[in-house]
Amino acid sequence: MAKDQEVKLAQMKKIVQELGSSTEKYGDPTLERFLIARSMDPNKAAKMFVSWQKWRTSFVPLGFIPDSEVLQQLESRKIFLQGLSKDGHPIMILHASKHYPAKDQHQFKKFVVHLLDKGIASGIRGQEIGNEKIVAIIDMQQLTFKNVDAHGLISGFQFLQAYYPERLARLYILNMPKFFVSVWKMISHFLEKATLDKIVIVRNEDERKRFVIEVGKEALPEELGAPKTAWD
Repeated sequence: MAKDQEVKLAQMKKIVQELGSSTEKYGDPTLERFLIARSMDPNKAAKMFVSWQKWRTSFVPLGFIPDSEVLQQLESRKIFLQGLSKDGHPIMILHASKHYPAKDQHQFKKFVVHLLDKGIASGIRGQEIGNEKIVAIIDMQQLTFKNVDAHGLISGFQFLQAYYPERLARLYILNMPKFFVSVWKMISHFLEKATLDKIVIVRNEDERKRFVIEVGKEALPEELGAPKTAWD
């Protein structure tokens, strides 16, 4: 760790204590994610970390969201975990054509937390380090107007940005239909630049080949080169 980073980390820890909280249960890699997300500003990182702690305590009191609380979302089997990418990141695949806007927004938010926690946990070897990242793939093949859920996507991204800093390695969007382009432009306005920089929209065969190389052909689902494993 660079000397400057060590100084900022120490400053962040001190500010967290001044805000009435503690970093004792968390390793430096976890705290560094908040620093990076706030452009290495110890004050902003500390406030974000404390806010995250409070949110986690109230929204995820058990430390995880049980399957029983999100059964309605799980029943559609729209989410799959697909092993690890070439770089060792857990791969999470969403088949957008199996998703429909949720009537219960609170349950949907719990589902977002459920899948993010589960995806991150699948990348932990033995003991949590704190800086695990995921590769997400949204496949829009056969997407219809009925499947479009701009509000749900915005909520998901906002949760990711506010409560899962530096957890996204890359997000690939495949087979985006023309009618969704304007929807995506609207959604993009709600995303931070750091998030947008990690999103790749695969538009043609050359970009698809690059996507396969980056993720790793052996790690991708059957339609892209390998068998898939159901989310359980």
